[in-house]
Amino acid sequence: MTWTAPEIDRREPPFAGDERTQLQAFLDYHRDTLLWKCAGLTGEQLRTRAVPTSNITLLGLLRHMADVERGWFRVTAAGKSLSPVYDYSTDPDADFNAIETADAARDYARYRDELAKCDAAVAEIALDAEFPHPRPDRPDMYTLRWVYLHMLEEYARHNGHADLLREAIDGVTGE
Repeated sequence: MTWTAPEIDRREPPFAGDERTQLQAFLDYHRDTLLWKCAGLTGEQLRTRAVPTSNITLLGLLRHMADVERGWFRVTAAGKSLSPVYDYSTDPDADFNAIETADAARDYARYRDELAKCDAAVAEIALDAEFPHPRPDRPDMYTLRWVYLHMLEEYARHNGHADLLREAIDGVTGE
């Protein structure tokens, strides 16, 4: 039996709430949007490069966002000592490359698992908590609030890519 990405009920953010609730709700909405763009597709379809000159695929976006979430929330904000999800030592685009042999079901599950771990890692950290940038060449201090806003920007950009990829794969369009 061929694995397909499950259907997703995309959670709509509330129209009112405190800042933390709103930031989390909009992040969850964007996370759900990426999953929604993958819903019903097989692993093969998720690995499809819709533009021959690009290495971006829906599966690559899931893999990329798993690592981005991990890096910002769990490693940088929560201070956990974790390796990247993918090995970038020989390939700086490892999350987007080697897709042909990637296990879509495993990568999808890893993404979902990473989201839960990221949420748990920062649940008790104040939005104003500061921490250094993960790259030593950046002396800036960051707040958890900045990370949430950065992640919203990251998802907004990549969900635009996901929309175009999905349309190229099977003609499905959406918001």
